[in-house]
Amino acid sequence: MTVDLTEEKFRTQLTVRLREGESLLGVPLPGPCTFTGGNDVEILWMGPDEYLVLAGPGRQAELEAALSGESDAVVDVSAQRNVYRLSGEYAADVLAHGCSMDLELSPPGTCVQTLFARTGIVLVVREDGYTILVRQSFSDYFTAWLADASLEYVR
Repeated sequence: MTVDLTEEKFRTQLTVRLREGESLLGVPLPGPCTFTGGNDVEILWMGPDEYLVLAGPGRQAELEAALSGESDAVVDVSAQRNVYRLSGEYAADVLAHGCSMDLELSPPGTCVQTLFARTGIVLVVREDGYTILVRQSFSDYFTAWLADASLEYVR
C-alpha cells in the first residue's frame, strides 16, 4: 500500500493562550504557521497568541498544571479533535484531492488551519507525512472521504 492512514488515539491536546513569552514547557514557541517540539510535546501555532500543545495520551492534568503557571489560559480540548497520520508515497496526492493548499510549497515544519473536503482541519507537515487534526463530529466523513480519494493509489 502506498498510502497509510493511522489514528493516533487519545492524544493530549491543550489550547494555550499566551500574550508574552518565548517558550512553553521548555520548548521555544513556533512562529506563524509552524510548529516546534521537544520534551515529549509539540507546540502548534494557531494564532497570534494561541497555541495547541500536543502530547501523548493521559498527560492532560500534568501538562495543564505545568502550563497554568506560565500562560494566560489553558483549556483541555483533547476530546474535541481526532488525530490522524497520513503517510506513504502518495500521501500528498491524496490530500491534494480535497485541500486547496499547495503542499509542494509547504515544507516540513508547516502547521496550518485549512479546509479539506469542506471540513476544517489542522494540517501538520512532517518529513515522513502529515498529521491531521479533525473535529470528532467530522471524523467519519473525513476518513470515508480519504479512503475514497486513496483508491487510485492503492496497489
